[in-house]
Amino acid sequence: MSAFLDIQNFSCGYSGGFKIQDISLSLPEGAFAGIIGPNGSGKTTFFRGVSGSLPLLSGRMMLDGSDLSKLSFREKAKKIAVVSQFAELADMTVEDYVLMGRLPYRKHFQFFDRKEDVEMAHHYMHLTNTYRFKDKSITELSGGEQQMAGIAAALSQQPRLLLLDEPTAHLDITHQLRFMNLIQRLNELKLTVMMIVHDLSLAAEYCDFLMMMKEGKTFCQGEPEKVLTYENIERVYDTVVVVKINPVSGKPVVFPVSERRLRGNS
Repeated sequence: MSAFLDIQNFSCGYSGGFKIQDISLSLPEGAFAGIIGPNGSGKTTFFRGVSGSLPLLSGRMMLDGSDLSKLSFREKAKKIAVVSQFAELADMTVEDYVLMGRLPYRKHFQFFDRKEDVEMAHHYMHLTNTYRFKDKSITELSGGEQQMAGIAAALSQQPRLLLLDEPTAHLDITHQLRFMNLIQRLNELKLTVMMIVHDLSLAAEYCDFLMMMKEGKTFCQGEPEKVLTYENIERVYDTVVVVKINPVSGKPVVFPVSERRLRGNS
């Protein structure tokens, strides 16, 4: 299967600061990829490079045959949508917030939302169960509800690639699973998803491909069963874990081991 997203020898970073180097990654259309690694390993820097908020230092990024580094902001926004962990939220209605996803499609001197823009925004608000908050301020919603509204806005862009930056980090297990199940359903409709995630068991359960990063480079990548071994995790995260298999899904589950247990105390 040919690569839908093809990243080769990719390097980006901050002037005089942290950089990621020589990242290569190829994904087919409809992949659900998880980017994992400890804090400071370069996951968010990688996302910012792919989305274009950090300049490309070297390498190549191709999405469905288009060179992402040569696309305008508007063209790129029609192909890639980003949902950040900490979005800056202005005091606006949820409907207006979701309609911002239609900005790349606005014509010059268009001051009002077109009927088709509103219909599309409402479609994704229904899909994410946020239409009921249509007239509420986005700042009044809970963290989980804001994340769902963020997904609705991102989907309104009609992207080919969805980037999610630690979307479940501050959600309880109920909202985590609702969020991940929604993303999985969208992924089954051929939306290509790349997500930064800290919960390794969650990444294993939902993602079909993982890239593990360490110190700004790729440590390993592949199917969850091959990446999430206790040897890899201990080398990258510098912590002791036990990896077992979920008896229902057959996916790896990562168990922490406390210092007390390691010392042999009860």
